[in-house]
Amino acid sequence: MKGGSWNFTLCSPRLSEGCLLMKYALKRAAAGLATMLIVSFLTYAAFDLISDAATAMLGTSATPERIAALRAELGLDRPLLLRYGGWLLGFFTGDLGVSQSYRQPVWDLIAPKAGLTLCLSLLSFILITAVSIPLGLLTAGRRRFEGARTALNQLGMAVPPFFTGILLSWVFGVGLKWFTPGQFPEAGTDPAGAAVYLLFAAVALSIPRIAMTARMLRGTVREELERDYVRTAISRGNDRSQVLRRHVLKNALPPVVTFLAQTMAELVAGSIVVEQVFVIPGLGRMLVTSIAGRDYPVVQAIVVILAFWVVLAGTAADVTNARIDPRLRLGGAA
Repeated sequence: MKGGSWNFTLCSPRLSEGCLLMKYALKRAAAGLATMLIVSFLTYAAFDLISDAATAMLGTSATPERIAALRAELGLDRPLLLRYGGWLLGFFTGDLGVSQSYRQPVWDLIAPKAGLTLCLSLLSFILITAVSIPLGLLTAGRRRFEGARTALNQLGMAVPPFFTGILLSWVFGVGLKWFTPGQFPEAGTDPAGAAVYLLFAAVALSIPRIAMTARMLRGTVREELERDYVRTAISRGNDRSQVLRRHVLKNALPPVVTFLAQTMAELVAGSIVVEQVFVIPGLGRMLVTSIAGRDYPVVQAIVVILAFWVVLAGTAADVTNARIDPRLRLGGAA
């Protein structure tokens, strides 16, 4: 109370930190939404310039009158912004047009395949996080067998996922017969078999990123351990593990979180090759087939979905880093 009146604030001192984080998250979400709109418009405009659905459907031998009539029927004679607005509304309502190759709604074609690719990417990300973070912390404070660890780490980063996938298919598929290479089980009829199949594909996809993430975390933790505040805290009798958990890890994680967000975005693109090796009917195989068949409505929808995934991953990384390091949200919320 000041000057006879109450001075109300939106956030009490106890809740001010959470309010700053919320404000920062809303700003990042707004920036991500703006980026998505720009990316979707540029993608739509680019495919609108290089493709003509009416000509693709009727063929180049069709008369100009027939092509013009079909363009009017499909609404292609409207201004670009109006067509983009209708397409964007359809994107969020599940109406992405009709595939030129399959003559089926685009959403009906890509929805189940997007689900498989998403499951593969999420499973790979879980493996990367669950293995690389404990591994990086475990090896950060130990100098023994440094040469062997470095060699294994470089081997993990150097071997491409498609080669690892071939080895896993040969050992566990052909040799041990844990799954049948090239025959992906239907998730509806054999969910356990589909999960095992996706697990081996996820292992092949995640091994290089596990090595990279563990190496990055090990380096950032070691850099923090050499700082004065750590030596001072330990010299005052604080437990080393508590200092590592409460202070060192908080300062070492932000670059790793950013790298993991980039990894999450790149896993979807990397799954294209792995899906070819394991013959998984996911979004990657559909993208390759649609590009080869010039099925631009399908390619356009997949490109926008992948772009949205990248933006979401980056926004999630920014918010997570702000949660870990308050200095980021204090600067971003100003």
